[in-house]
Amino acid sequence: MRGNWVVGLGLILAIMLAFGAGCAKKQVDSSPVGVSAEQAAEEARLREEARLREQQLAEERLARERSEAERARLGQVAEMITANMIHFDFDRYDLRPDAREVLQTKAELLKQNPDIRLLIEGHTDERGTSEYNLALGERRARAAYEFLVLLGISPNRLQIVSYGKERPLNPASNETAWAQNRRAQFRILDM
Repeated sequence: MRGNWVVGLGLILAIMLAFGAGCAKKQVDSSPVGVSAEQAAEEARLREEARLREQQLAEERLARERSEAERARLGQVAEMITANMIHFDFDRYDLRPDAREVLQTKAELLKQNPDIRLLIEGHTDERGTSEYNLALGERRARAAYEFLVLLGISPNRLQIVSYGKERPLNPASNETAWAQNRRAQFRILDM
C-alpha cells in the first residue's frame, strides 16, 4: 500500500510540473525583426523626448502669442489714456467739467490696468514770467493728480512735472494758440 501512495504522489507531482510548464508565461519580443530590446527602448525614449519638446514649443508659442496680445492691448489702453489732454482757462488751475469727464475716463482705464504709471505734465501759454508759468503749470498738473487720487488711483502710480510755457502745442501768439497751450498732458511711465 505504501508503494501505491508513493506512485500516486509521484504522479501528482509529474502532472503539476507538466501543467506548470505548459502555463508559464513566455516573454514575447515585440520589437521588429533585427532590432534588439535596447534599441527599441532607445527609440521609444527618443519618441517621448520629441513629443515633450513639441509640447514645450507649443506652450512657448502660446505664451508668446498671449504676451503679444497683452502688449497690443496695453498699447491701445496707453493710447486711450494719453489721447486726450485737459485744458484750463486763462490764469486758472481749477478743473473744468469737460476736464473732469476726461479724467474720470482715464481713472477707469487706470483702475482696469494697475501696472500702468502716469506722468502728468502741466503747461501754460506764453504770457507771464517763466517762474510764474512754471508754478502755474505745476498747479495744473497737481489739480489733475489730486482728482485722479480722489477717484481711487494710487499716488504711487502718478507723477507730475511742469513745463510752464516751454513746450507750446501751438507757437502762435493769439487766443486760439494760448487756449491750446493751457493744458495738462499725460504720458505713460511704465506698463
